[in-house]
Amino acid sequence: MDDRPLRSLLYMPASNARAMAKARTLDCDGVALDLEDAVAPEAKADARAALVAEAKAGGFGHRRLIARINGLSTPWGHDDLRALAPAPVEAILAPKVDDAADIVALSEGMDAAGFAPHVALWVMIETPRSILALERIAACAATTRLTGFVLGLNDLAKDSGIAQLPGRGAFLPVLTMAVLAARAHGLLILDGVCNAIDDTARLEAECVQARDSGFDGKTLIHPAQLEVCNRVFAPSEADITEAEAIVAAFADPDNAGRGALRLNGKMVELLHLAQAQSLLAKAAAIAARG
Repeated sequence: MDDRPLRSLLYMPASNARAMAKARTLDCDGVALDLEDAVAPEAKADARAALVAEAKAGGFGHRRLIARINGLSTPWGHDDLRALAPAPVEAILAPKVDDAADIVALSEGMDAAGFAPHVALWVMIETPRSILALERIAACAATTRLTGFVLGLNDLAKDSGIAQLPGRGAFLPVLTMAVLAARAHGLLILDGVCNAIDDTARLEAECVQARDSGFDGKTLIHPAQLEVCNRVFAPSEADITEAEAIVAAFADPDNAGRGALRLNGKMVELLHLAQAQSLLAKAAAIAARG
């Protein structure tokens, strides 16, 4: 899997030139230029052309550049793919997939449109059918361009009738199963957005919940949400200190050949060493961005 941090993915409407320009200056790990929900039907064609122009203009630096298209079943989806094929985006994010057949169709559509082999497919997990097909969808990673899941709880709530209450208790089974399916097949996975732009406490609670549930990061709808999200999904000083102690303990010649150690009152094994090394690599990658 790609080891670059992806704590925060900020949606920006491709119909808003100022928003796309501002994205180049924001402290986000990724930018999703959106042709779907954020763009009115009459503005789709102009937004598509603007997205391609912005992507070709470059200047996004370390930020992963993602393009969210319209579904292939809409009047705009296939045109989106054809227009975006020459654009220097890292991934196409496709909405409202239901089953493995949708992944195959999207991947084949990208091939036919002429996307470079390295351009990945990410998909929104946001329909009741997609939740019931998580394993089949994730398994497509072995034979298609699929490399990522992004949760869309707003659409899932609308279609299922499940309420998005503080704490998201009713959605916990969905969060867990989505993470397990993603990890079983080597996919990255991002949590859905927090709609409460001005409720910092709720945003932080959702970020902590997602982090502790195994998500790589979270999608966001406003730049004001970036600081909280980046902080929560970054290793803390305490995490770094503990990881450094684990690495140092296993590197001690006195512990050579040992698979388990007692450290600060805890039992640590080689699996904890691997986790510590991964955490330190993430912290170093974040620090390198300044």
